[in-house]
Amino acid sequence: MPELPEVETTLRGIEPYVRDSVITGVVVRNRNLRWPVPVTELQALIGAPVQDLWRRAKYILIQTASGTILLHLGMSGSIRIVQRETTPQKHDHLDIELDGASVLRLNDPRRFGCCLLLPEPVLEHPLLSQLGPEPLSSDFTGEHLFRLSRTRSAPVKNFIMDGKVVVGVGNIYASEALFQAGIRPSMTARRISRPRYARLCRAIREVLDKAIRAGGTTLSDFTQTDGRPGYFRHELQVYDRTGEPCLRCATPIKSKVIGQRNSYFCPQCQSF
Repeated sequence: MPELPEVETTLRGIEPYVRDSVITGVVVRNRNLRWPVPVTELQALIGAPVQDLWRRAKYILIQTASGTILLHLGMSGSIRIVQRETTPQKHDHLDIELDGASVLRLNDPRRFGCCLLLPEPVLEHPLLSQLGPEPLSSDFTGEHLFRLSRTRSAPVKNFIMDGKVVVGVGNIYASEALFQAGIRPSMTARRISRPRYARLCRAIREVLDKAIRAGGTTLSDFTQTDGRPGYFRHELQVYDRTGEPCLRCATPIKSKVIGQRNSYFCPQCQSF
């Protein structure tokens, strides 16, 4: 599943083509995504200039004066900029045509992604209103994690993957950040001290920032908007490395199912 670095990479890839452009057409080949694509409402945006473009959690938002388009990549979706004459491929479900002959094209093999049109105020929409802070923003701190964790009996990995606590820390980056912070993913969230949460906050920021600069992590489906893979997979310390030696201490990496997800850790480096 594309996580925050992959979505941020996608945003940065499409931004030069979308920002300050004008929507000149909307083509929906299959409206049966996670929720039905609102074809009529989207086509009413034809002629509208794009006023802004940003990311909130794993959602990409394209703002016009007539409404804001919300895009989500789901489990295996991708968004690319193509030329208008580019032949659609299988699973190319949606085109947003822009002036200058560019097309924003959504491909989604599993159809767990979405394209919705949100009214104002956008941030009060149910998909966005309960989200926690952005992990790279000043609102995300170790104190924030410590305060919210005091009543949490869940494993810390589940805690930091909760979008109401902090957005965008998916399975890959949770495992990597916990390794960098020296915290075992199965540790109960409320047992972790304030200094350790400060360390974990820094680790989450550093891991996500490094992944964004590397273009995300390609494991199966994700590629960047130009088709190139994300290169952070070459930087992974523990994720998907069961049985391989820890790059710090050579102890074999272990895995454990936590919250129905495989979690990877070094039993020596993450002894707490």
